[in-house]
Amino acid sequence: MEGKEEDVRLGANKFNERQPIGTAAQSQDGKDYVEPPPAPLFEEEELTSWSFYRAGIAEFIATFLFLYISVLTVMGVVKSNTKCSTVGIQGIAWAFGGMIFALVYCTAGISGGHINPAVTFGLFLARKLSLTRALFYMVMQCLGAICGAGVVKGFMGAGQYGRLGGGANAVAHGYTKGDGLGAEIIGTFVLVYTVFSATDAKRSARDSHVPILAPLPIGFAVFLVHLATIPITGTGINPARSLGAAIIYNKDHGWDDHWIFWVGPFIGAALAALYHQVVIRAIPFKSS
Repeated sequence: MEGKEEDVRLGANKFNERQPIGTAAQSQDGKDYVEPPPAPLFEEEELTSWSFYRAGIAEFIATFLFLYISVLTVMGVVKSNTKCSTVGIQGIAWAFGGMIFALVYCTAGISGGHINPAVTFGLFLARKLSLTRALFYMVMQCLGAICGAGVVKGFMGAGQYGRLGGGANAVAHGYTKGDGLGAEIIGTFVLVYTVFSATDAKRSARDSHVPILAPLPIGFAVFLVHLATIPITGTGINPARSLGAAIIYNKDHGWDDHWIFWVGPFIGAALAALYHQVVIRAIPFKSS
């Protein structure tokens, strides 16, 4: 019992959170973790570094694999006449969440494992990466998503792929565009807030006695959000995923709601970054 109390004392109470509103959440004296410095807005040296392009390639491959597995799972469910013979909505949610868990684990040490322009946008607002890298990641993510959905279409054939909807996101009947937008904002907030919390340097130091594999809560957040919002929008929360499926599906009417799957995730990511950095961590946003 004494050992357990000691763990609690060293872990939960090592960093005192009782301080005036607006001050930094962590002590700058005697802390045993390193707060990464804010990334510069533009970093020209990155453009001549192989690690920069390697990270972009990792984002491309990860998003390609993500779309391939997830859209193929969706196609399998939609194709069946009865959901009882398929993995159903729960299986689709597991496919999305499980792939994010696996791919973040594989690419976190190379690119950070974003696999989502909304995640990249939120981390950019928090000054975790430069604008140069953020834009490069987003382009590579979108290209990977398009290729991943394209491979699924190649396997299934254009006719069958089109009849089954191509895994494209759209606001479901019975819901308004406002409903869809709200679902995307909240869903992305859950995801990006989880990303910030799972990768927080202070949290890792404070809770070092509780080993947590960061990709696990991130993947689980994706799983839970899909369970909640598949009936509303098919769950976007990832503009690259929505863009890739929409382009390969290539139906004019499918673009009516497409703005929702960019505006919603970007608003949700911005709110999550603001909440975590300013409220939870009490770190003010700086322009330089």
